[in-house]
Amino acid sequence: MIKHSRSTSDRDTSRVWLITGAGRGLGLAFAQAAIEAGDRVAGTVRERGGLGALVDSQPDRVLELVADVRCDAEVRAAVEAAVAWGGRLDVVVNNAGYGLVGAIEEVSEAEAEANVSTNLLGPLRVSRAVIPHLRRQGRGHIVQISTSGAVGSMPGLGLYNAGKWGLEGFTEAMAAELEPFGIRVTIAELGGFDTDWGGSSMRFASPKPEYDALRERMFGTAEVPWPAANGPATDGGGEGDEDVAPEADDAAGGDASAAVAASALLAHVGAPDGPLRLLVGDDVAEQVAMALEARRVDYARDPRFSWPTG
Repeated sequence: MIKHSRSTSDRDTSRVWLITGAGRGLGLAFAQAAIEAGDRVAGTVRERGGLGALVDSQPDRVLELVADVRCDAEVRAAVEAAVAWGGRLDVVVNNAGYGLVGAIEEVSEAEAEANVSTNLLGPLRVSRAVIPHLRRQGRGHIVQISTSGAVGSMPGLGLYNAGKWGLEGFTEAMAAELEPFGIRVTIAELGGFDTDWGGSSMRFASPKPEYDALRERMFGTAEVPWPAANGPATDGGGEGDEDVAPEADDAAGGDASAAVAASALLAHVGAPDGPLRLLVGDDVAEQVAMALEARRVDYARDPRFSWPTG
């Protein structure tokens, strides 16, 4: 249940969140959970009105910002507006992103660039824009929404995997860079959740018949787009319903509520400390273990390699 507006003193002590892709799916669940916890939320959307219901019910505690994470100028303007509105930033959640189904041969140059610009460079742009503010504050928390697909990979989702692998790579380095400034960093690796990630938030490359058998094996159908994905079209850079792991959602039937993921994130953010990589969802630990085991087996083909032990 969403609480009513709070007093000025409460505003001074409540956390200020910046959440990208906040208009639906997990981004909206994160925003709702933060509001219910008594915090304030600045959320980015691609089109005006994406946070209309929250803004209408909590006008003093929700700020809607129209910004495309593929545009550095729009990202920086949104960050400055959020800081001016909230007085500071306490938690920044890089959630905006979308899936792209297509074998590497099928994905066009434009599709690859748009996907990487959203899923990898989008969080990079937001992180660069917020770091100076968090460093001056001497505190803050950056949360990157990732997936078990950042540990392993899935045929037909290679570009999506590539973006998430890159996201985790720069974020791990960034965590070490920012620790001396009192800035906390989290990579939230999500499993399967019942959101629209596989529906209207999914994009599809033009299929080649040579990969029909692959799609049938991996997704249960050679037909693309999937019927569930025939929602409102975007320009190929759609964002919002980030992020479920396709390995878990499609193959393992993950269907946990987005509210479960939001609750886990709120608990993690509220704790004084925690792991760099936060596993969220009942199925994600198994998915990560399977991916790491496959990698161990491959490395073990070199006799010089031995898997590190405690």
